[in-house]
Amino acid sequence: MPTDWDRVLHPRSVALVGASGREGHPMARPLAWLRDRGFAGVVAPVNPKYPSLGGLPCHPSLADVPGPVDLVLALVPAARAVDTVEEAGAVGAAAVVVFASGFAEVGEEGAALQAELAAVARRTGVRVLGPNCQGLYVARSRLFATFTAAGERPLEGSSGIAYVGQSGAIGGAVLDVAASRGLDLTAWVSTGNQADVDVTEIGRVLVADPDVRVLAVYTEALPSPEDYVRLAAEARDAGTALVVLRSGRTDAGRRAALSHTGAMLADGTAFELVSRAYGVVTVDDVEELLAAATLLRTQAPPRGRNVAAVTSSGGAGILAADRCADLGLAVPELGEETREKLALRVPAFGAVGNPVDVTAQLFNDGGGAFGEVCALVRADPAVDAVLILLTMLVGDTATALAADLADTVVEGPPGGPPLAVVWMAGEDATVEARAVLRVAGIPVFSSVAVATRVLASVTPRPAPPAVVVEPAVAPPGDGWDLLDAFGIPVPRSAAVVDPDEASGAVTAVGGTAVLKAVAAGLEHKTEAGGVRLGVTADTATGQAADLLAGVADTVLVQEQVAPGVELLVAVDGGRDGWPPVLTVGHGGTGTEIHRDVAHALAPVSPTTARELLASLRCWPLLAGHRGAAPADVDAAVDVIVRVGRAAVVPGLRELEVNPVVVGTSGAVAVDVLLDREDAATPSPEEER
Repeated sequence: MPTDWDRVLHPRSVALVGASGREGHPMARPLAWLRDRGFAGVVAPVNPKYPSLGGLPCHPSLADVPGPVDLVLALVPAARAVDTVEEAGAVGAAAVVVFASGFAEVGEEGAALQAELAAVARRTGVRVLGPNCQGLYVARSRLFATFTAAGERPLEGSSGIAYVGQSGAIGGAVLDVAASRGLDLTAWVSTGNQADVDVTEIGRVLVADPDVRVLAVYTEALPSPEDYVRLAAEARDAGTALVVLRSGRTDAGRRAALSHTGAMLADGTAFELVSRAYGVVTVDDVEELLAAATLLRTQAPPRGRNVAAVTSSGGAGILAADRCADLGLAVPELGEETREKLALRVPAFGAVGNPVDVTAQLFNDGGGAFGEVCALVRADPAVDAVLILLTMLVGDTATALAADLADTVVEGPPGGPPLAVVWMAGEDATVEARAVLRVAGIPVFSSVAVATRVLASVTPRPAPPAVVVEPAVAPPGDGWDLLDAFGIPVPRSAAVVDPDEASGAVTAVGGTAVLKAVAAGLEHKTEAGGVRLGVTADTATGQAADLLAGVADTVLVQEQVAPGVELLVAVDGGRDGWPPVLTVGHGGTGTEIHRDVAHALAPVSPTTARELLASLRCWPLLAGHRGAAPADVDAAVDVIVRVGRAAVVPGLRELEVNPVVVGTSGAVAVDVLLDREDAATPSPEEER
């Protein structure tokens, strides 16, 4: 039965099981806040120890509460939580908020209790928020179903920013800091251990709420990547900006892999690619989470990566230009027409290129010249975002300046380049000025580094178009058979177990060969001395005998391919519910040393394959470095596309081709590793 989220977020009645009259205790806050701060529904404390609490009738049990109960707050110890959910189900409640800790976070016994809680929720149909959470707050219904100390603030407005996150402490910090900046959140939800409701589910409810323009999310774990994709897609379709801070991206959750790819494919790769595909803004800390949400609640994201800096200090402008370069943001010179207009307003000893340095003289002259300068810069066709850098401008001067900037946004074109301000002055000396900018929807930062990181994060990163291919059935056999099935060129080869067969095999593959040792458990042939290059028919017998007497059970005789640029091309079949990821990089035995890789969701188009190659540091080797003949990029693109299509092979865990040797004519897969569900380990002849 679908959840009636209106009964959870805008309940007609809230029952507080285990309500306490202990003044000053955190668990006494929900009752006091619901009673005193504008909640229009019924507030029903439940505790057999009291006839009344806070001037309200107190009921001995949930069953004794008159009328329907929409939402239950479980202010009880962990041991009583399961019974409370059972009782909530009996009275037809929509949801229970379980505040108590003592569940999966404390060990096996707590995990068992949490599993029981989840089972009861499923059986009764009662949704459980928590356990080990700090509840929720909804501005429109004045629902203070929380005990967070941040709720002590007035929280009388609604900024259009909603928050949902696992950590109650981090969530409380977001609620508190936002309120301190005059940005009371529209909704705030702490999901805790997520025994039932998780961040993606409640997030999908919030992005559909017309009161919510931005959803900020903090997550430590995404139980269902498929649900994250749904959240991202629904936010995009609803026009709600989604800003996500994900922690734990580099934990030991990364699987140990036999391949080079697995060693370099971080846990967060698929998450970042999915986020990029759906226009999700990803950030690295709490300050950036709130700052990005603040910018996006009233201003459109930048159309591109060109930033114009307008500053009262040449030094600040240089800092901004440096930070932009570090983050891949461009600081281009402004157009000639813009510079001519700026020259009429900026003192002669200033600068009108980019950064635009108006100098302190402009402010000493008074008037609205600074706003005009910012408006001219914002109107330049090459500008995608404007970063305004102010130093020690305080007091009345600061307030007048802020009003001037606010007019620039209001009077500018709708959806024009966003403005952000870095104000390097004490907040106590610029309180009124910051308030003016906040009302205008212009975020104010105290750090150039944070401001540029936020601008970089909110700038859309073009995502390659999705490519759909029909599922393919993997042929029986090893990785070479799979490459053959997908039409990927490979060298001629033959396997021998008798040294006397080696000479004829070398002749059959072209006269010059590479001999490779094949044996169970032999993962890295080169390090084990299991690869012999430039073997001819005359030397083949001795070389094969040496390998068979040492590290090999079988010798693979393979046509020696002409030298070329070595690439790594690999695809996984999707990990832990994430979509498949294609990896392209500088290959060969030095892959881990180069660590020159690029990723995309698989399969990919030829255009995307070419873009991946062009993004690599080794691209000049393919393009023809210092007069060398260019490699056959078209052939490399074809191999990348074909490997990417293997992502749809049922049961594929990983296919790695390393190296793909790209010559001046053609590209050949020289080694392959295949890992799939119907094989316990990769077969030795496939391993490098």
